[in-house]
Amino acid sequence: MNPRILHSEACMAEGAKWLAAAHPPFARALALCGPPPLRRRGDGFEALVGAIVSQQVSVASARAIAAKLQAADLVSAAQYAEASEEHLRANGLSRQKARYIKALAEAAIDFDALREAPEDEIVATLTAVPGIGRWTAEIYVMFSLGRADTFAPNDLALQEAARLLFDLPERPKEKPMRAMAEAWSPWRTVAAGMLWHYYHHAKSREGIT
Repeated sequence: MNPRILHSEACMAEGAKWLAAAHPPFARALALCGPPPLRRRGDGFEALVGAIVSQQVSVASARAIAAKLQAADLVSAAQYAEASEEHLRANGLSRQKARYIKALAEAAIDFDALREAPEDEIVATLTAVPGIGRWTAEIYVMFSLGRADTFAPNDLALQEAARLLFDLPERPKEKPMRAMAEAWSPWRTVAAGMLWHYYHHAKSREGIT
C-alpha cells in the first residue's frame, strides 16, 4: 500500500480533525491554534544540502551561505563532487560541512526511487551519509516527501509540546516519544505539525525557552 502524501491544507485539516476526535489534548490544541500549516518543501540533493548548511546556525546565516553557494554556481551533486574542499570553504562552508556535502554528492543517491521507498529504507539510505542523522532523515520524509505518517521523536520542541499538551511530569525522551506517537498513526506528521503549532503558541504565552 502506497503511503499517503500530504498535498494540501485540506489534508492537514483532515488529519487534525481525526486526531482531535481520537485524542482530547489534540482537540484542545486544534481549538486554540487551528490546523497546522502544510510545510512541504522540495526534495532531492539540494534539499539535503540545505539541511546540512542549516545545522547549528541561524536561519539568516543559513540563507546567506546558501545564497553564496548558489552565486558560486554550486548547485548540483556533480558540481559539489568536483569542487575542492578549499573552494567550498571559501564560499561559506565550514570544513566539516564541506566534507558532509561532498560525501552526499558522492553517495549517488537515487532520489526519484527514494520517493517510493519504505520509510525505514529512506532513513537507512540517508543516515549512511556522514552529517545526516535520523532527525534530518525523518524531517526529510515529513516535509520533502510529504508522508502523512512520519514522526521525529528526537525533536526537542515536539517533546516539550507533548509534555505541555498531555500534562506529562517530564519531557519525554526519544524512545517514549516514539512509542507515544504510535497512537497518532496514520496522521503522525499532522500530529507533529499540531505539536509544533501548540509549542509556538505556548512559548509566546509563557516565555518557554
